[in-house]
Amino acid sequence: MDMQPLSLVERRSRVEAAREALTGITQVLYQCSGPELAEVLGVVDAVVAQGVAARVAITAEALGRGEVEAAGVNATAWVRDHAPSLRQGGAADVATIAGLLAPAHARWGGDAGGLDADSPEGIVADAVVSAVVSPGLGCAAVREMTRLGPFLLDEVKPTVVRSMLELGAAWGSGMLRRLRPRLLAQYGAPGVFDDLQERLASAARLSAPFVESGDLTEYQLWMTPEQAAALEAAIGPLSAPAPNDVTGERDLRPLGQRRVEALTQVCQRSSALDGDQHGGADGAAGSAHAVHVIMSLADLQARTGCGEVVGSTATGTILSPQVLRRLSCDADLIPHVLGSAGEDLDLGRVVRLFTRAQRRRLLRRDRGCTYPGCTAPVAWAKAHHVVHWADGGLSDIDNAALLCQRHHTVVHQRRFIAQVNPTPDEHGRYVIWDLTHGSYDRHLEHRRAERAINDPPPLTPERLRTLIAAIHDDDPDEQRWARYELHESYPDDPWPDDLDVEPWWGPDSASDDAPTSGALPV
Repeated sequence: MDMQPLSLVERRSRVEAAREALTGITQVLYQCSGPELAEVLGVVDAVVAQGVAARVAITAEALGRGEVEAAGVNATAWVRDHAPSLRQGGAADVATIAGLLAPAHARWGGDAGGLDADSPEGIVADAVVSAVVSPGLGCAAVREMTRLGPFLLDEVKPTVVRSMLELGAAWGSGMLRRLRPRLLAQYGAPGVFDDLQERLASAARLSAPFVESGDLTEYQLWMTPEQAAALEAAIGPLSAPAPNDVTGERDLRPLGQRRVEALTQVCQRSSALDGDQHGGADGAAGSAHAVHVIMSLADLQARTGCGEVVGSTATGTILSPQVLRRLSCDADLIPHVLGSAGEDLDLGRVVRLFTRAQRRRLLRRDRGCTYPGCTAPVAWAKAHHVVHWADGGLSDIDNAALLCQRHHTVVHQRRFIAQVNPTPDEHGRYVIWDLTHGSYDRHLEHRRAERAINDPPPLTPERLRTLIAAIHDDDPDEQRWARYELHESYPDDPWPDDLDVEPWWGPDSASDDAPTSGALPV
């Protein structure tokens, strides 16, 4: 026996009863068991979904009868007036879907006429009023079909819109935009997808940097699929978490930090490679891709003050001393070191850098990053001064170690020192790192103390007079001592080119009345 459909009065009565049942439900939820809570939530969700669909149907009926027009407002305002909860959002979506239904018919007496059931609009409207999808998802599907419709074959449009609604119901409306390229590739007219990819190139862009001095610098980036694929292929392996099994260190860097450090590393590699290939005699200093920074020698040595980027769109960016020391190990940053009077002491020449031959020897010796537990290959590593060149470290193999970008930063931040041996240890390592915090500073203090003991005192005017007097002394031991001290003070070029000093102590020019004290002859 067929059941008669409920009348309007009966339906309204039951809707009001449902509303009353939901009012104050929070006061009795404690009576539900765990499984019952899930069941009640499902029932309430179904009631709400039917209510949302009913709002669309009621609005469509009001539009078709002319009630909205008679009220002197548009459909969205009419919905907001009579469904106050939608004032928080969603009224426009209800009005839009209702507008698809209303022009076709007014539902007098339950007339079932309407949109073509196989049209995109008909499929969307039917899904909404059947409570299968929300008005918001329905509107998103309509917008996507408006964009894609001209590029799709007519026979596949119903399939496309149904696929949109199905995936959107499972994953949200944001999925529809992500589906657009795939839908065009699979269901678009011939050549449409190729044309889209070509047109995207003109919309791709990278903004100029928004520099906030020492704070973060902001960029905005839009890329074509081809460009994005190349970028992700480059930074993907470099941005993976890298815990250290040997030292037990966890990689606590968040994803965003790992990705931006990976991108920076790719750029630094490119700059260093350009310096090697196109820098000419000046190496990296002759490369157009190098970063140039102005700093004072006193600040660089004492790790005080700051450096300033020049010669690029990042001009004016301020870098801290610790960052400068780390970056100036690399070929892609050229320091312009200034003296106390602001004069250039290092005009960007790369004497502080290792030569190509030295780097090749390092590649063969270290075979990758030398930090304990790191497996970064040679291609990811850079030559690092074990004792920084600003602290007097030489660009020699015995003062060099390969480090990947991440551990290069760690070594500078934690102030680590390494011992470079001429022969490998039992593990095949030439470079042994001291991972106690501040080991680098302790090494420098020990080195300065040794120099204070072993290095000759400075060659002051008073000491020079004493040594010249000893050279003119009759005692051969005194003469040998004085000559040795002068040689140790200036072993390479002890005298200016325009000063003839040999007659001062040469045996042929010495005389009995030669001065041994007082003013020196010049």
